[in-house]
Amino acid sequence: MKTLLIAFTALLATGSVFAATTPDSGVIHDKTGFYVHLDIDKVLSSTDISQACGVIPARLNYLDHQGREHVLDYQVQGSGCTNDH
Repeated sequence: MKTLLIAFTALLATGSVFAATTPDSGVIHDKTGFYVHLDIDKVLSSTDISQACGVIPARLNYLDHQGREHVLDYQVQGSGCTNDH
C-alpha cells in the first residue's frame, strides 16, 4: 500500500500540464508538470514496477472521459527492492 501511495504521488507530481496531439496517431502525449489533475476514465496499460528497484521510467496509457487516448511518461520508485520496508 505504501508503494502504491508513493507511485500515485509520483504520478500526480509529474502530471500533464499541456497535452499535444500528434496528427498521425491521434494519441495525446501528456507533458510532465506538477500537481495537475489527470482526466482518467479508463487505464489501458501501465508499466509493471513490481520487479524493478530504484527510480525507473514508467508509462501510463489511458482514455479520458471524452474517449481520447493519452500517454504519460514519468519517473517512479520501483517496488521490487528486497530491503524495502
